[in-house]
Amino acid sequence: MAHEPVCVTRPVAHPTLTVDLEAVAANTRRLAARASGELMAVVKADGFGHGAADVARTALGAGATALGVTTLAEALALREVGLDAPVLSWLNPVDEDWRAARDAGVEIAVPSLEHLDAVARTAPGTRVHLHLDTGMARDGAAPEEWARLCRAARRAERRHAVSVVGLMGHLATADTPGDPRTAMGRARFAWGSGVARVCGLRPRQRHLAATSATLTDPASHHTTVRVGAGLVGIDPTGTTELAGALTLTAPLVQVRHVRAGTGVGYDHTWTAPAATRLGLLPLGYGDGLPRAASGRAEVLVAGVRRPLVGRVSMDTAVVDLGDLPLAAGTTVTVLGPGHEGEPTAGEWARWSGTIAHEVVTGLGARGGRTERVVRPAVLRSLA
Repeated sequence: MAHEPVCVTRPVAHPTLTVDLEAVAANTRRLAARASGELMAVVKADGFGHGAADVARTALGAGATALGVTTLAEALALREVGLDAPVLSWLNPVDEDWRAARDAGVEIAVPSLEHLDAVARTAPGTRVHLHLDTGMARDGAAPEEWARLCRAARRAERRHAVSVVGLMGHLATADTPGDPRTAMGRARFAWGSGVARVCGLRPRQRHLAATSATLTDPASHHTTVRVGAGLVGIDPTGTTELAGALTLTAPLVQVRHVRAGTGVGYDHTWTAPAATRLGLLPLGYGDGLPRAASGRAEVLVAGVRRPLVGRVSMDTAVVDLGDLPLAAGTTVTVLGPGHEGEPTAGEWARWSGTIAHEVVTGLGARGGRTERVVRPAVLRSLA
């Protein structure tokens, strides 16, 4: 290997984010088979970075019966692309445009008396799910407010101001199978369901379980489960092998030879211990590549794992190619399902001290830098 710095460059393609919808379909079928009731496909945050409309259509075709999102804007976007399945939105300000929700047939989660009053007053006839805090101290009505909310909802229902079609909660510790706090959350939801019944409410849907509880806690399934991360191949419990649906590749835009002792990147956090080749990737934390993975992450190039070295910058990352005789334009697999030995979202999460959800939702966040390619699913007829 030459020891003089030599930079090799030529025009190359852009980074590419490939979404495998057949993996989404396979995951949906598997999760639907685990559920004791219906499956709501959660496609918030642009379908966990995989494309909300594509994931929604695929999941509905593979066994899901409804869709879930965080905001009303996300719900209306699904309507705008022609999806007419039931859609639930569960995190909105009190002064949201409830008429728009009602007119689009979007169901709304109601976590407080203030929300209930606003919905009933401005958009009579809206279908609502009463949301109980089952142990997260986050969203949902506190237990001490629940009976008042249920009584007020029943009064609103009698005057046709709302239609209570669901009860919902969320489990704080379902990612850890067998955690006793999950049983406490189930018990609180059972109590809340009983209170609602005493108040005269008869909602058709009750949903508490998300992906983790769908996979490991059948007692929490009720009439419906809400699955989001599992659709795209993430199992937070580590108990089930789901199909990763996202692959990120990028070309080397430069390859250079460097001498031993060459410092790389900001603050020279890595120094070449021997002469080597360095490849430059046109991806950085501005594109969702976690900066916290600096010094630990690896990529797959020419069939072998090679380390990223130095700090991940806003726009670039550097891979130590060693003695691989590669040129600019070589495709590097940054992340994928792992079938060919490439790093997975779970590995990137461990390198970054976070969860796979954060990794996949952040990739390709900078518009125009990363090309998105969608591989269609082969959906089986339900007839």
